[in-house]
Amino acid sequence: MTEQNFEQMRQAMVASQLRTTAVNDPRVVAAMGKVARERFVPAGQAAFAYLDRSLPIGNGRSMPSPMVVGRLLTEARVRPGERALVIGAGSGYSAAVLAELGAVVVALEEDKDLAGKATPGVTRAAGPLAKGWAKSAPYDVILFDGAAEQIPPAIIGQLADGGRLAAPILQDGVTRLALGRKAGGGFGMQSFADAEAPILRAFAVEKGFSF
Repeated sequence: MTEQNFEQMRQAMVASQLRTTAVNDPRVVAAMGKVARERFVPAGQAAFAYLDRSLPIGNGRSMPSPMVVGRLLTEARVRPGERALVIGAGSGYSAAVLAELGAVVVALEEDKDLAGKATPGVTRAAGPLAKGWAKSAPYDVILFDGAAEQIPPAIIGQLADGGRLAAPILQDGVTRLALGRKAGGGFGMQSFADAEAPILRAFAVEKGFSF
């Protein structure tokens, strides 16, 4: 496929998947209309890069649909110059969109085989997802690039006062997009939409024994 084909697909995504699903921050829409999502998927998946669904990126992992990324970033209200951490960054698409929004981004991934494309404004970090990346904390924004059953206190502790955490939260078999805020030492999350998102296994709740 040609660059023109991908550009047309990208603009169709903006029109049919973002503008129709409350992705209403003009800066988020513009950033997602510019970042070439096909660069962040395996070569054999490039033709499917702009479909309205999660997309496999290898080793049992998938990247969230464009709508999920757009809704999370819309609610996070990212401002230029803010420090951002992407948890489970995978191939790096969401980190690239954050950088396009003007954030200074750390993209954390524990799977060495999922090294993302080099992107201006994005620093790649390798380590356990559940520990976050304290070296560059505190962050104004933390984005989970997949669904979590729990948010470890260690990651909440890496938020700056007034910082936001955007994540799909899996609870009782239902995934809800949610936004959390840290203020005065406290932290709370509120869901705003139901949406499917690929699971980040590092944030699963241990199941107890049953008899």
